[in-house]
Amino acid sequence: AWTADDPAKVREAAEACAARGLKMFSIYCGATLSTNGLQPDARLDGIIDALKGRGTIVWLHLTSREFKTSSADGDAAAVPGLRAIADRAAAGGLRVAIYPHRGDWTERIQDAVRVAKKVDRPNFGVTFNLCHCLMAGDEARIPELLAEAAPHLFIVSINGADRDAGGTTWARLIRPLDEGTYDPVPLLRTLKKLGYAGPIGLQGYGVKTPARENLTRSMAAWKKFSAAAAAP
Repeated sequence: AWTADDPAKVREAAEACAARGLKMFSIYCGATLSTNGLQPDARLDGIIDALKGRGTIVWLHLTSREFKTSSADGDAAAVPGLRAIADRAAAGGLRVAIYPHRGDWTERIQDAVRVAKKVDRPNFGVTFNLCHCLMAGDEARIPELLAEAAPHLFIVSINGADRDAGGTTWARLIRPLDEGTYDPVPLLRTLKKLGYAGPIGLQGYGVKTPARENLTRSMAAWKKFSAAAAAP
């Protein structure tokens, strides 16, 4: 994943990935919702042009000072702007996925699904972020929420986390994948059962473990967990 930047720098990063046999699966961009409509990051059009044909997913997080978190009152104001972004992305061969984030207007995956249904574009969907779902207190509902999201689910992020830690701290809810008391295997089995075949990424925000160590340990944990989830 990458984050919004000057389009020329985004293009350079995508090319650097490709030169190493890697893909920029997603790029984190923002938009602000008001009663006047949706105002995306001013760089978004240029970013879409820079990533044309690369299959990158635009990770869209939606903030608002005028509409309360999770409030459907903002849907009518948001949908026209989101359709415009989806259509703009489609012209570049890209998809868009709402990124549910603590404190955002679309804080929960169920908020993102509600909005995606109204946007009604084939290249517009949602993200499942384990840490934000846990923070929102929806741990027990994950299988149900994934089933509802499945037709719109483009991308997933996971990480190590503690069970029953909703509403606590990111230090408990974003950890290397081999840490914490939350078992991701049932989540992976649910995704398999639902036929999900998209990317699954490692959330690393705020993790103090050195990157190389985090990635090495997390990849070893991923191999163990994914093998367990694939077993009959």
